[in-house]
Amino acid sequence: MRTNRLLATVLVPFVAACTSLVPHSAGPVAPAPQTPSAAQHEVVLGERAGWIASLVLDLGPDTPLWTVGATKVFPQFGCDEVIGLDDKGHLHVLESYSGRWTDRTTIADPAWLGAFARGDVDPRVPGAELYVAGKSGNVYEVVTHRNGVLDNRWLGNLEGREVHTLVAADVSTEHPGAELLAFTSPGALFLGVPRQDTDGFEFQKLEDLPGRVRDAVVLPRAAGGPVEIATASRSGHVELLRFAKDGMQHMPIRTAPMGAGRITLRPPAPQQPLVLYSTFDDGSIWRHERRGADEWANDAIYLGPPGPRGIAAGHFDQDPAIETVMIFGYSANVELLRRDTSGWHAETIFADRDKGHWVARAELDGRNATDEVVVTGYGGRIVLLSRPPGYGLPNVLATTPDPR
Repeated sequence: MRTNRLLATVLVPFVAACTSLVPHSAGPVAPAPQTPSAAQHEVVLGERAGWIASLVLDLGPDTPLWTVGATKVFPQFGCDEVIGLDDKGHLHVLESYSGRWTDRTTIADPAWLGAFARGDVDPRVPGAELYVAGKSGNVYEVVTHRNGVLDNRWLGNLEGREVHTLVAADVSTEHPGAELLAFTSPGALFLGVPRQDTDGFEFQKLEDLPGRVRDAVVLPRAAGGPVEIATASRSGHVELLRFAKDGMQHMPIRTAPMGAGRITLRPPAPQQPLVLYSTFDDGSIWRHERRGADEWANDAIYLGPPGPRGIAAGHFDQDPAIETVMIFGYSANVELLRRDTSGWHAETIFADRDKGHWVARAELDGRNATDEVVVTGYGGRIVLLSRPPGYGLPNVLATTPDPR
């Protein structure tokens, strides 16, 4: 009897307390909002300043995407694919089809991925391959098949160093064809070639560097000239790595007390000088025009919010004579920098839901006369920015999609 009284003493107040938390007339529960899926139909996010934003991939804000690009992955499809590297160690290859995007995912690295390159480095595989690496120091080769399957192979580990930048280029006279260059943190440069005795690659450290290279671009090569790669480093160096018969040289373009973040090449054109653009952590954007083999004119073209984390040069205006550059960063705003006869002007064309980390030029929409860009960052999504149908194409009937 004492036990029953004790249970009653404890349970009755407990049940009463729980019952009092339940409302007597609860209405219907509203369904949770559904995130639009770009895998099912075209998802237009809005239009601003003459640019349409549409969704490519949305992983949610808990899974940032650090790098994005556009390149040919599946040769059987006409349009380039979009590449995305996320914080959970996955590679996303996104294939477009009438406004929809199919996400083909591979690699399951234990840490973030942030570096990728495409090139014909491995003679054991027909055509070009994708190469991917990241925080863990693991390097992967990704091979595609006509049935849409992605096959990834682990190539090796670079001493546990973070890999921030990969480049495929023919820089070695001791090895036929292209090699894989990997820039790491702590700062170093590795060269990788396919092993002859077994699977995987053999990686050799070429040299230590003063800081991690955050971005690199291969310059157009003159006939008989050396291979040149322009780099942007956290140490504040924008420089050329020149690979000639007598070895590698470092040729400075600009050195600053602030870290350099990204670098891009203006699309080459006849009778036009070679021009690079770079970002620095203080919010400055620089234009580098080549005047000679080792002579550069360096000009600041924009001073904005700190933390620019993406830059892309391309044809973003219907007038091909207009110089245009796209930037993105911690401000979360994608801005178009446009140079006309009165100078440089900046205009925000998209505001993402969180800080930006990468922007890349693309050609993914044939309904206009300009390039597109894809952007990504801390918000965990990839967004395509394009001019409306018919832009720059006179005498063409065109309609603009409505946001959903």
